[in-house]
Amino acid sequence: MVLSVLHANWWVLALRGLAAVLFGLLTFLLPGLTLLVLVTWFGIYCLVNGLLTLLTAFRRNRSQPRWWALALEGVASLLAGIATLAWPGITWVVLLALAALWAIVTGGLQVATAIRLRQQITGEWALIVSGLLSIIFGVLLWLAPLTGTLVLSWWLGAYAFAFGIMLSVLAFRLRRAASPAPRGGQLGAQHSPAT
Repeated sequence: MVLSVLHANWWVLALRGLAAVLFGLLTFLLPGLTLLVLVTWFGIYCLVNGLLTLLTAFRRNRSQPRWWALALEGVASLLAGIATLAWPGITWVVLLALAALWAIVTGGLQVATAIRLRQQITGEWALIVSGLLSIIFGVLLWLAPLTGTLVLSWWLGAYAFAFGIMLSVLAFRLRRAASPAPRGGQLGAQHSPAT
């Protein structure tokens, strides 16, 4: 049930991963970003991530339950994006706190999702790693509130890039597992020859 939702929507995870990688690369390629541009990019990323996460949570067959952890993650991301874009003149300390809280909450929900999937797939490590990266990133931001804007952009970029790679790995593992070729019902399942 949950696995079939992820199989059917592997491409949404891939889009989320691509958005995160692009956001990460832009922060590294344009390090002289102004705070307003950084705030705007972060807000837009949160909105895109939230919408794609909600799409995954609610795009289902009638027989499949909605997935509450994904829905909460999507709402948290949307709220962070809306708040960031509604008040673009916020100080970098508030952005830092908002980014830290968002990363910790979404990371925790991703780890919870991976734990739920561990009985159904063998490749949940990618989601666990991305969730843990998110939590570590959030804690680092929270503990270092006096960090400069340039360092904040590099941290955001490094986190987004790594997170995007992990989501992309998971997306393409799901795509491969959902392909019509027999896979033994498990993501990454190993097949032994018939005896």
